[in-house]
Amino acid sequence: MATLVAIAYPDQGTAEEARGVVQSLEADLVIQADQVAAISRDPDGKYHVTTTHGGATAGAGAWWGGFWGLLFGLLFFIPFAGLAIGAGFGALFGHLGKNAIDKHFQEQVRDQVKPGTSALFLVIEKVTPDKAIAALSQYGGTVMRTSLSEEDTAKLQEALSNQQPVSA
Repeated sequence: MATLVAIAYPDQGTAEEARGVVQSLEADLVIQADQVAAISRDPDGKYHVTTTHGGATAGAGAWWGGFWGLLFGLLFFIPFAGLAIGAGFGALFGHLGKNAIDKHFQEQVRDQVKPGTSALFLVIEKVTPDKAIAALSQYGGTVMRTSLSEEDTAKLQEALSNQQPVSA
């Protein structure tokens, strides 16, 4: 079972700085760069997303790119990585169980990521979330987490592999 962790910060730059720390700790935390994303909102409310798609294979990078696009689309109603939001997006989440991404988690994240703030997102599978969170404690922030069942993760991966990118 994977754990999705979001750490919200009260400014725009901390999430990106923390993402760099996670990347430098990849070997210790057993988190791949593709499993980490930072999002910030400028004072005007515009979203800025930073991910790394340097996985071992192009397929893995595309899968994680699709995952982040779907997650941020679900949480913030924004298109990302060339995926269309709309009927296709709704159909994709129809593949998932009702509780694929906990509604309470979604609400918490939306409440935290306001204009002028940022958040770091991590998908943690092979280590306890506490180890990753401890490595990032120097930055403070508000920690939110939810679990993704193996079944929902598999459904998401299957659905993503069937999606066609749409140009922006």
